[in-house]
Amino acid sequence: MNRAAPAPSPWLPTAPCTPGRHCAAHPDPVPAARAAFRPAPAVLACARLAAGLATVLLGVVLLPVVGPLPAAARYALVRLWTRAVVRAFGVRLIVTGVLPGSGRPALVVANHVSWLDVPVVAAVLPGRMIAKREVRGWPVLGPLAALGGTLFIDRDGLRRLPGTVREVAGALAGGGRVIVFPEGSTWCGRDGGRFRPALFQAAVDTGSDIQPVRIGYRPEGAAYVGEDPLGASLWRVVRTPGLTVEIRILDPISAIQYPDRRLLAAAAQQAVLPAPYRAVASDSAKRPSVSVHQRVSSNPASANSARTPS
Repeated sequence: MNRAAPAPSPWLPTAPCTPGRHCAAHPDPVPAARAAFRPAPAVLACARLAAGLATVLLGVVLLPVVGPLPAAARYALVRLWTRAVVRAFGVRLIVTGVLPGSGRPALVVANHVSWLDVPVVAAVLPGRMIAKREVRGWPVLGPLAALGGTLFIDRDGLRRLPGTVREVAGALAGGGRVIVFPEGSTWCGRDGGRFRPALFQAAVDTGSDIQPVRIGYRPEGAAYVGEDPLGASLWRVVRTPGLTVEIRILDPISAIQYPDRRLLAAAAQQAVLPAPYRAVASDSAKRPSVSVHQRVSSNPASANSARTPS
């Protein structure tokens, strides 16, 4: 007898974006541009896919050697590796804005569009990523994430959330950089979700700066949303001609100016998701389909980043 999939927790964020809507199905919002869209040849796409996967595996092989290095050297190598990963998949990376000084603790917050966001942010501002607890048990990727200093969060255990906030605060207090996608789910890049304030408490507790960054893809074929399989997303990325990602480094926000985590989250959201983004006040307002982060699947790609409750 088939068991029904468990209903997602009501506080977990979801997005109205699905593979059949928005940029996942149509890489450009302009009808004329969609009509003129010509995917890259299959041979070139296969070469990009092979190069990208090979570069990822190279990092897996070298991580045990890189792990014991001092933080500055380790982050420099992570930056080089993730830039190579992004480029190998055929994606051009553009960085605008002023990079923060090294050695300063910061909670880096970004909008969330794709699995590509993780190497894109790490290529510019490497630090400790936030991931869901289940990632730690994944073959290959789990040990890789753990060795890379990933902070694991139990998305379904609200009572454990204060402990996670303390762990993030400890990393910030030690002068580290922590990266979080506070929308909690991937969005298509035209809409955006409400920033969940829970982990902003760590910045409030330590007086750390918030470093907002904005990620944008052109054309918009990189979105990884809804029930989109990872294989389909990978293939769409390598077949999108001229795929470019811009990561814009925005002005830091002082937690001292916003002593309440909700105010701090709102300020960060306003910085990262201005017009023409349309941040949705209630993630469930449109009765969306199940988010890519809420799928019940044995595939590790079924969730890319941690979901954070408010």
